[in-house]
Amino acid sequence: MFIYLSKKIAIPNNIRLKCVSWNKDQGFIACGGDEGLLKVLKLETQTDDAKLKGLAAPSNLSMNQTLEGHSGAVQVVTWNEQYQKLTTSDQNGLIIVWMLYKGCWYEEMINNRNKSVVRSMSWNADGQKICIVYEDGAVIVGSVDGNRIWGKELKGIQLAHVAWSPDSKILLFGMANGEIHIYDNQGNFIMKMTVSCLHNVTGAISIAGIHWYAGSEGYVEPDCPCLAICFDNGRCQVMRYESDESPVFIDTQMNVASIQWNQCGSVLAVAGSLRGMEKEVNVVQFYTPFGEHLRTLKVPGKQMTEVAWEGGGLRIGLAVDSYIYFANIRPDYKWGYCSNTVVYAYTKPDRLEYCVVFWDTKNNEKFVKYVKSLMSITTSGDFCILATKADDTHPQEDADVESGNNAMYVLVLCNSIGTPLDSKYIDIDPLFVTMTKTHVIAASKEAFYTWQYRVAKKLTAMEINQVSRTRKEGRERVYHIDDSPSGTTEGPLDFAKAFTATRDPICCITATDKTLIVGRESGTIHKYSLPNVALVQKYSLNYRAYQLSLNCTSSRLAIIDISGVLTFLDLEVRSSSDDGSGSQAGTGDPSKFERKDVWDMLWANDNPDLFAMMEKTRMYVFRNLDPEEPIQTSGYICNFEDLEIKSVLLDEIMKDPERPNKDYLINFEIRSLRDSRALIEKVGIEDASQFIEDNPHPRLWRLLAEAALQKLDLKTAEQAFVRCKDYQGIEFVKSLGNLQSEAMKQAEVAAYFGRFEEAERMYLDMDRRDLAISLRIKLGDWFRVLQLLKTGSGDCDDALLEQAYNAIGDYFADRQKWVNAVQYYLQGRNQERLAECYYMLEDYDGLERLASSLPENHKLLPDIGQMFVTVGMCEQTVNAYLKCNQPKAAVDACVHLNQWNKAVELAKNHNMKEINSLLAKYASHLLEKNKPLEAVELYRKAHHFLEAAKLMFKIADEEAKRRTRPLRVKKLYVLAALLVENYHSQVKTSQHNKAKGKTSEATSALAGLLEEDATSSDNRMVDSAWRGAEAYHFFLLAQRQLYEGYMVKAMKTALHLRDYEDIIPVVEIYSLLAICSSANRAFSTCSRAFIKLESLESLSPEQRQLYEDLALEIFTKHSPKNNHMSGLDNAPEGAEGKLPTCIVTGWTISEYQFWMCSVCKHCALENEIGSHNFCPLCHSSLA
Repeated sequence: MFIYLSKKIAIPNNIRLKCVSWNKDQGFIACGGDEGLLKVLKLETQTDDAKLKGLAAPSNLSMNQTLEGHSGAVQVVTWNEQYQKLTTSDQNGLIIVWMLYKGCWYEEMINNRNKSVVRSMSWNADGQKICIVYEDGAVIVGSVDGNRIWGKELKGIQLAHVAWSPDSKILLFGMANGEIHIYDNQGNFIMKMTVSCLHNVTGAISIAGIHWYAGSEGYVEPDCPCLAICFDNGRCQVMRYESDESPVFIDTQMNVASIQWNQCGSVLAVAGSLRGMEKEVNVVQFYTPFGEHLRTLKVPGKQMTEVAWEGGGLRIGLAVDSYIYFANIRPDYKWGYCSNTVVYAYTKPDRLEYCVVFWDTKNNEKFVKYVKSLMSITTSGDFCILATKADDTHPQEDADVESGNNAMYVLVLCNSIGTPLDSKYIDIDPLFVTMTKTHVIAASKEAFYTWQYRVAKKLTAMEINQVSRTRKEGRERVYHIDDSPSGTTEGPLDFAKAFTATRDPICCITATDKTLIVGRESGTIHKYSLPNVALVQKYSLNYRAYQLSLNCTSSRLAIIDISGVLTFLDLEVRSSSDDGSGSQAGTGDPSKFERKDVWDMLWANDNPDLFAMMEKTRMYVFRNLDPEEPIQTSGYICNFEDLEIKSVLLDEIMKDPERPNKDYLINFEIRSLRDSRALIEKVGIEDASQFIEDNPHPRLWRLLAEAALQKLDLKTAEQAFVRCKDYQGIEFVKSLGNLQSEAMKQAEVAAYFGRFEEAERMYLDMDRRDLAISLRIKLGDWFRVLQLLKTGSGDCDDALLEQAYNAIGDYFADRQKWVNAVQYYLQGRNQERLAECYYMLEDYDGLERLASSLPENHKLLPDIGQMFVTVGMCEQTVNAYLKCNQPKAAVDACVHLNQWNKAVELAKNHNMKEINSLLAKYASHLLEKNKPLEAVELYRKAHHFLEAAKLMFKIADEEAKRRTRPLRVKKLYVLAALLVENYHSQVKTSQHNKAKGKTSEATSALAGLLEEDATSSDNRMVDSAWRGAEAYHFFLLAQRQLYEGYMVKAMKTALHLRDYEDIIPVVEIYSLLAICSSANRAFSTCSRAFIKLESLESLSPEQRQLYEDLALEIFTKHSPKNNHMSGLDNAPEGAEGKLPTCIVTGWTISEYQFWMCSVCKHCALENEIGSHNFCPLCHSSLA
């Protein structure tokens, strides 16, 4: 930062000031002094010139009000910014609260204890409470509306200072003896603060100031010290919180009167006078929160009493004797400028990281990036380097463990929109960073590191990663400042030598493509060559450089020292006469040149003798060390080339950093450019051309060329284009020469200068619609092309019209306005883009219509097929693929969409062999994943009913083995049997189709049966498909009848089960039969059941014993004879073998008339089936 005195306001009658306070929000300045003096001032910038903003604008007192009310010397003034109140108190203990009403300040409240004097008053961060401390130890906390919240007398203690914590939970009381006590916000004592900065100090001391920054604008970095405590002897400690055990110590070596943080807690101002001088010198010292000294400001006068920052942090007010001095501050913003982009960083209260904004001034777009612990921003060309502290979470890739220093730093190379391109971890603290087109140089106090960065123009992100992984030898180097490198590339990168201490630390660096300059605190300057770093020369200065800058030829070095004096050093001896006339006067003598109060300077990119510098609030442009007239501005210089200076008003941007405004970027033209322009406009091209000849510069020649073109002076224009090496310009002039008509030439020139409307109008006036159209096509303005095509009389070119429709369609499609795009694509007959639009609009009907309108084998059909696949529309997919003769793709799509039946059908129709293997593969995959039912479904859909049935029987058998849910087992067997029925009908139809028109139906049926016989190895399964279903049907029926009390029916049904011993376990069949028959008192049948049970080999002896005991118990009571004539033990045989069984009742059907199910071919008695809607066995509908 740089600081200089800018203004002084005298208080009338030489009344001495005791205190000053600057309202951060509204900008009022209150100052109090002897004899009850209390004034409120306000400095406001009044200017009509829009370019004059910030500090450069003249500021006048817009308010100067004397507040009457105090009689004694006013000792304390403090603002409540939130409620626009001013609280003041004098030596008699009188407190007055003032309020603003209609632009004037009036008394609102008055309070006087009449006991003691107020030593300090402090409002908390939200302006709700005030704490007032009196010298005699009394403390009062009141609310903003004047009510007392609590009060307390601290016995035997003299109070001098008070401060609130940012969260208003803690109060710090400073005692007259220098102790600091910590209380909570209710006035309860917590502890005494340890003041470590007073170590080995003797004698009486007092507190000069306590200021706790409330974090209202965020912190410079996470966990930043914010509580500053300073004593009158110059010792100071800065703490992170009230009980911080490792505070930052500062010994200012001055007698301190007052301290204050700036608005964002990044700079602490300490005001007072220097010790040990013959004559007392008033100074303000500026420090960072970490105790680094930034600047010293010397202030005239006898005694300084208080310091106050302005709300924006750009000015500081000092109360000295009977004056208020104002000093302007040029902060060290973290900023840079690369390829039309201003990069700047600021802190937000709600985030720990820095917010880095890449503001593209050309398009007025901004890109934001959040960076933790940002240290600096450096820019060059199109790139910028962000130097940061490495996060703990980052891997310490290249950390140098032996050095015992794990503080890692990162240099991140970004492009102008903030995309990181490469990064390097380094061990040295990058206090000073500079960059050229090829190198980044970072320096700590002892050493500097060079990195030859590469920007991968054509590489993909993956390749960039690979490039950055490999640390190429020689790409990075570290040099100690006391070494003398010779330029030969040494071994691997070694940070260990970078930590050796040096007596003469580095204080600044700069570099161009071929030279690196390093400044040291003693005033020595080292010049190294680049890219091979070799020490070329050392220069000695008698002052310490603060900022260095090399001109574009590296021949002259500009040095701004710590006190803002600009001087020059010639690095290369200049020839005494460049132009042969022996005039040395032209170049000026750098050794005699000196300017004071310089805080920024920049060389021109294209001229070694041109530079611009900022002196206070004026910008000077120097050519050969003689200045042009100054320009009033307080901007930071971004860029100086083509005789134009770009300057950015960072102060204004930082007031509202989220919304940078184009007005904050100012372009200044230097005198020769302004003069040439004036000559061309007022005098004429010949004189101007003579002037430019004397002061040549490509920019001036271009200006001349353009002026000559406007006047169609082609000869001069061509010469000027040659002088500024503009080949396109020369070609353009030649093509103009070949044109005959004057109007045509003017139209072409208008187009050249981008005045397209004018050029188009000229073309149309000449009746050259074709030229107007081709101009618009070049510009890509297709809407206008369409307009021109339609407005013309006669036919327009159809191909052009289609092209225009399609281009407009593209315009809408790029903006994802698909509906509009469709209309234009339809007119432009662009089927490919139409398909895409329909797909995006999810208009599948439109897509289907498009597919059907396309001719066969059109190249778009496969794409449309693919679109239908992605949304699961199988039929449309198949149609599209078949239309372009790709049955294989159609089958694959069906498989993908699980439409196996369609897939199999297609495969058969197109004689594709591989579908069966695919099916088998998928089925086995499903079975592996233990999804047998899905496999069955798969086979069923593919019409492979036999495989499906096999699987189904397998599932049913497995379920039957579990013996848990017989109904479920029956259902599974029914499903399996139905699949077999499907298989039968499939065989029949295929045979029928084959034999159509050849033979009689009987023959075809026979052939079908024979084929079926031949194909089915699983005859049992095919022939007796329903056995399993029947078995479980009767098993369930018997139990149902038994529970319902129909004993006879139950026994008859149970007797049928004897035919199914291969399906239902024998134990269960005969146990059921035994129960049913005993319930029916048919003990003969029961006895036979028991005989069967006792003879079973599968039973264990214990179980058999139980059966025998039970039989004994039954048959000792009842003889084994059937009581009823129900001994239908054996079903009667019919004429053709076994008679059918009724599936409703389980009775044997002996009548001639009975009902038969059309699906499972099972029978039932006519009178029994009447009450059913579905077949009891296969559950098919009877209707």
